[in-house]
Amino acid sequence: MRKMIAITAFALSVLGGLPLRSAPLRLGIIGLVHGHAEGFLNGGALVPAGGALHRSDVEIVGIAEPNRQLFDSYARKFHLSPNLYFSSVDEMISRVHPQAALVFTSTFGHTEAVEQCARHGVHVMMEKPLAVSYQDALAIQQAAERGHIHVLVDYETSWYASNTAARDLLRQDALGVIRKVIVRDGHRGPKLIHVPPEFFSWLTDPKLDGAGALYDFGCYGADLMSWLMNGEAPLTVTAVTQHLQPDLYPKVDDEANVILAYRNAVAILEASWNWPVDIKNMDVYGRTGFAKTVGHDRIDVQRDGEKQDNVRQARALQPPNDDPLHYFEAVLRGEVSEGDSLSSLKTNVLVSEILDAARRSAQTGKTVNLHQ
Repeated sequence: MRKMIAITAFALSVLGGLPLRSAPLRLGIIGLVHGHAEGFLNGGALVPAGGALHRSDVEIVGIAEPNRQLFDSYARKFHLSPNLYFSSVDEMISRVHPQAALVFTSTFGHTEAVEQCARHGVHVMMEKPLAVSYQDALAIQQAAERGHIHVLVDYETSWYASNTAARDLLRQDALGVIRKVIVRDGHRGPKLIHVPPEFFSWLTDPKLDGAGALYDFGCYGADLMSWLMNGEAPLTVTAVTQHLQPDLYPKVDDEANVILAYRNAVAILEASWNWPVDIKNMDVYGRTGFAKTVGHDRIDVQRDGEKQDNVRQARALQPPNDDPLHYFEAVLRGEVSEGDSLSSLKTNVLVSEILDAARRSAQTGKTVNLHQ
């Protein structure tokens, strides 16, 4: 009987295209022009539990990157086998058969990458944001449905215990009904933090990035607010973008401020390439209290009647919600459902709609109406 159960479990695993828990998830990498590829390979803030090269639960089986010199530079730095190299996505998938892919192309390249993976039934996780336009987001959604694949979007802030703690307080009615959220995300700008040249070239190209700071950092706030609002779309989007460093970023904005008006709440998204330090903070105001995230693991809370706020340590996130690769694996194994999560395709199609509206608002100087 035990042997029969084991055989059945193995068969189900093979039919589902997923490994048993003891087997590593076979991952392909698509593109290396996104600077976050280093963090995924080697670990750090982007992948708290360690990079893909140092973990037993995943295995990199191929890297599709048309620029062989770029691959070779990664190979030297991380001691990668030249056998991992493929010049195209189709070649990689047909030769080494990954079960899932991590996408590190430009944002513009996400649509093609998903469409290619969908044809082969390969699941996808890409770096934020989902797409350069709402139209592209819908194309990605349609490809995912056709191919019956999962498509997830990774944000560093999805794995911040402080953000989850703030949402938990809302769910517990410890802050009252949500009324206002302010999200601040940014740094000194890609030039001043010395991003690699292949990253800088597309990050400052409006076609390949969608915009500048608006898309690079505005997506965080749109993602967090959509999550806090359980998938509710704003009624209107109003945005102002600026070029405060036109000599460094002549083609794209480096400063963006966006107001999202909901039926009973408002959000202000502050995205910047002009701040003196790295910032990823969120202030959540309810009718009876507020919570302010302080870094990735602390939260500042004050409720009605309390004379002062208090900073507390946020409870550490537990697997699979502590790490993008843990979460990706859990989704593919059916252990968790994306729903309205920060990484879900559903949430990020809405994020794309918000960003698209914000870009149009900034260009026209007018408020854009969404769902009324």
